[in-house]
Amino acid sequence: MDPDIRYRDEGSGPAILVLHPGMDDGSRWGAVAARLTATYRVVRPHRRQYRLDLHAPDGGFTMAQEAADVAELARTLGTPLLLVGHSSGGVAALEALVATPELFTGALLFDPAVTLRADPWDEPLARSRAAVAEGKPGRAMRIFSREVLRLPTPVAWLGGAYVALRKPYRELVPRQIDDMKAIHELGVRLGAYAAITTPVLLLRGERSTALARERDEALAAVLPNADQAVLAGLPHDANRTAPGAVAHAIDGFYHRLLDR
Repeated sequence: MDPDIRYRDEGSGPAILVLHPGMDDGSRWGAVAARLTATYRVVRPHRRQYRLDLHAPDGGFTMAQEAADVAELARTLGTPLLLVGHSSGGVAALEALVATPELFTGALLFDPAVTLRADPWDEPLARSRAAVAEGKPGRAMRIFSREVLRLPTPVAWLGGAYVALRKPYRELVPRQIDDMKAIHELGVRLGAYAAITTPVLLLRGERSTALARERDEALAAVLPNADQAVLAGLPHDANRTAPGAVAHAIDGFYHRLLDR
């Protein structure tokens, strides 16, 4: 296996492969994994887009590269294999399902950050990147959060301030911008995703953004074997704030797959 693929491997039993969201290395899914490892083997790769020890090409890694990593790791785990993807990790999961559907028994996608229209992201991404170059990662994150993620202005400002104060997050801001650029470069892929026949659960936090709900509805309309579920009262980062609820959703979906 490619030595550049690194991952945490915990527990035993049927395998679950978890693709983390942006601004993370997989560790923020640790509390969910801890609730599953008594029954499952939980594998959390550190996505190469967020590997600070890897030299990123100009503009970052592509989603095709990330999907290839997922497939290579999946082949070592065998089946049955449940794929879990969160936010941008959900996009990597969808691309892996398009490229190598035979590797996965099912997929749970939590707020997958798919592109629904040709959004004009080039300009705000460029301004975010310029702010990073000026040594202002907090400002870069404010631009990114408000103009790309469409978060409310107060939330975007608070997020930018938080990032500016925390070195681990400051270092990940350029990779977050590259991650969104990779998604942007994919374009609208709903037509490609319509060919995915693997059972999919679209999981959403009730307090996630309106855009997250719009994305789920669009995916549910094209995926031929998809269901939707909502985590009542929970946000986009429910994996940290309510890991038990997320673990319960994963376990429940896996058992429904067995009953098919």
